[in-house]
Amino acid sequence: MSWLTAEQALTLLGTKTQTLYANVSRGRIRAKPDPADTRRSLYFTDDVKRLAARHAGRRKTETVAAEAIQWGDPVLPSALSTVSDGRLFYRGQDVAKLAEHATLEEIAVLLWDMKRPLRLEGQGGDKRLPALSAAFSALAGRATTDLPSLGRSLPALQNEAESVFGTVAVALAPGASTVPLHERLATAWNRPDASDLIRRCLVLFADHELNASTFTARITASAGATLSAAALSGLATLTGPLHGGAWQSVRTLVTRAAAIGAEEAVRGYLAEGRPVPAVGHPFYPDGDARAKALLACFILPPLFAEVRSVAEDLVGERVNVDFALTAMTSAYHLPEDAPLIIFALARTVGWLAHAMEQATSGHLIRPRARYVGPPVE
Repeated sequence: MSWLTAEQALTLLGTKTQTLYANVSRGRIRAKPDPADTRRSLYFTDDVKRLAARHAGRRKTETVAAEAIQWGDPVLPSALSTVSDGRLFYRGQDVAKLAEHATLEEIAVLLWDMKRPLRLEGQGGDKRLPALSAAFSALAGRATTDLPSLGRSLPALQNEAESVFGTVAVALAPGASTVPLHERLATAWNRPDASDLIRRCLVLFADHELNASTFTARITASAGATLSAAALSGLATLTGPLHGGAWQSVRTLVTRAAAIGAEEAVRGYLAEGRPVPAVGHPFYPDGDARAKALLACFILPPLFAEVRSVAEDLVGERVNVDFALTAMTSAYHLPEDAPLIIFALARTVGWLAHAMEQATSGHLIRPRARYVGPPVE
């Protein structure tokens, strides 16, 4: 078998790195770790040549668009974040490095391109509701009363984004406005020892290009809806089991491993033709950069360590951020819904950044559907 480096494969394909990764994730190109450097991958020559030949001719517009919408090429311009060479960047800054010292409030200033520190409201939310329900309720209450985002200046939108984020923060991380959000969460959960890891998580999860919830938020903002409506739509999408709810699948795998053993649990998923939820990410063929940054900061509980070892060995991919967040929650005995709370609080910063970027562009996102129904009479 003949294998190519990423540089050689990209030369033959004439595409960007992300497109190569997407083709690997869809099974079009086989890949394996480079024996000389396991941080890099090699790509099967025949697969690359076959795909390059297929793409040599001009593809139809609808085919290009359909492939772009699913882990494909970029579909709209953004100055906020990108994944490049296996690393995540916010406005050109390596997120793994930012996570070593930054707070979520500082990341909001960076992503929102603000010229002053963030000022958030504090104290407790509606204690009659669970935290996530309180956030939904508070955003829904604002969505129809705030001003539309269309036609407003960036400074005006930044002021409103600050207010909307404060609304979410009060619901998810109650506490005094003078206390950083990661400390508010750690205090609310009575786990001060987890404060710094929570801070790192919030920074690592604030944005991630055009993920499902962020794209939803941009579509909402593109119609001129309020920033609170954009955040609300993002939050609704985040709850899906293929997005912010993916930690539940990891927890199920670990629970299964506790009952029958890690190897039997992982083999069971593979035997049933199901993806193992703890490993792999299409953008990170050499390992999720966010997971690496988080896992370097705490000791895995024994069962999680065993699942990691078995899954990485049998699947051939490294554990992802959903595994890392679920493991951290277990290691520090955080509430069961802590992964989704952390994710939602952090990603609200990204949703608002994208909503403002989209609103100020003045463009409506309105793709066409490729009709595959009964013949039109």
